[in-house]
Amino acid sequence: MTVPRDDERFARTALSCVTDPGDPVLGALLRACSPADVLAAICAGQAPQSLTAPWREQEHAMRSLSRALERWAARLGYVPTESRITAWHRNGIRIVCPGDPEWPTQLDELGDVRPVLLWVKGSTDLRYACLRSVSVVGARAATSYGSHVCAEMAAALAERGWTIISGGAYGIDSSAHRAALAARGTTIAVLASGLSYGYPRGHSELFTAIAGSGALISEWPPDRAPTRPGFLIRNRLIAAASRGTVVVEAALRSGALSTAKHAFDLCRPLMAVPGPVTSMLSAGCHEIIRNRGAVLVTDAQDVVELISPAGDGLAEPRSGPAVPRDALDLESAAVLEAVPARGGRGPAEIAVAAGVGLDAVMRCLGLLAAAGFIERSDTGWRILRKQ
Repeated sequence: MTVPRDDERFARTALSCVTDPGDPVLGALLRACSPADVLAAICAGQAPQSLTAPWREQEHAMRSLSRALERWAARLGYVPTESRITAWHRNGIRIVCPGDPEWPTQLDELGDVRPVLLWVKGSTDLRYACLRSVSVVGARAATSYGSHVCAEMAAALAERGWTIISGGAYGIDSSAHRAALAARGTTIAVLASGLSYGYPRGHSELFTAIAGSGALISEWPPDRAPTRPGFLIRNRLIAAASRGTVVVEAALRSGALSTAKHAFDLCRPLMAVPGPVTSMLSAGCHEIIRNRGAVLVTDAQDVVELISPAGDGLAEPRSGPAVPRDALDLESAAVLEAVPARGGRGPAEIAVAAGVGLDAVMRCLGLLAAAGFIERSDTGWRILRKQ
C-alpha cells in the first residue's frame, strides 16, 4: 500500500479506521510525526523515520510503539477506498480534522487522547455550536422524575441559545435531545458507533431529526458497530466538547459517571441534579456531589450561572413567596407576634411579651391595625380574623 506523504486528510481517515479512539500511544506519536508519516510507518511495519531521538531512547515507549504498529498493521484492510469515502460524503457525512475551521478547539485539551478526526453529519457548524454548549447525561433506565427534570432543563437551556450535547442513548440522553429539538434549539449527539450504523437502532428517527438542525458526531468510521468499551471512550468527547456537564440521574455504576470524571479531570464545571436518597438511580449524582465537588443544580438558571463567563447569566437570589409580614420592621414584627389570635391582650401585656417599650407598642399597634393585621376587641388587641 502506497501512501501519499502530503495527504494528511486521507492519512487521518485511514488512522481512524485502523486505530482505537483515545489510544495514548497514537496521540504521543502524532505529537512527534505527521499523520502521513505514522500511516507510512504502519504500512512499513517499523517506527517512522522522522521519530525524534528522545523518543527512540525510551525503551518502554519503543516497545509500546512496536506492539501498536503490529496491531494497527493487521487492520490495514479496514481502510476504505476512495469510492467508499465518496459514498459516505454523498450521504451527508463529512470529516472534520484538527486545524479545520469547524474543529472544536476545546477538544485539544484532551492531549494525547484527542480524536484523530471526527466524522460529522448535520447542518450546524460544529465549532460554533460547541462554543456555547452544555452536556446533559444520565441513566438509560431513567425514572419519570429524571426524564421530567431533564426535559425541563434541556428545553430551557436550548431556548436561551445553549447547545445540548449528549450521547444519543435511551433514557436521559434521548430526553435531553428531544427537549432541545422541541424548543427549536441545537443539539449534538456523540455516538459510540459509526454514523451510518447509528446505535441504538431504535433512535433512527431521532438521529435524523438531530442531524436536521444539529449534528451527529463519532470517532468511528461510519459503518462501524459499537463495542462495550467504546461507550466509555466516547464519554471524554461529551465532556470535552462542552462548557460544563450536568448529570441528571445516575446509578453508582452508570456510564454517566465516566463523563463526570472526564469533566472533573478537565476542570470543567460539573453539576448534578439531586434526587430521593432512597433512589438508586440518584445515588451516582449524590456520590459526585459528595466526592467530586459537583454543584447541585435544579434548573436551567442554576446551570447558566455556573457555565457562563464571569458576571454573565446571574440572577437574583431565590426566596419564597413574599407575604405582608415580610415588610414589617423588627419592632412591629415583635409586637405582632405578641398579639394573640384568640381573646385579647392589652398594650402593657403586649409590651412585656414583645420586649418593646410601651410608647413603641402604642405606635406599632396603630400601624398594624391600619394595615389590617390586628383589631381591637372587648378584651384587648387580637389578630384580625380573615373573612
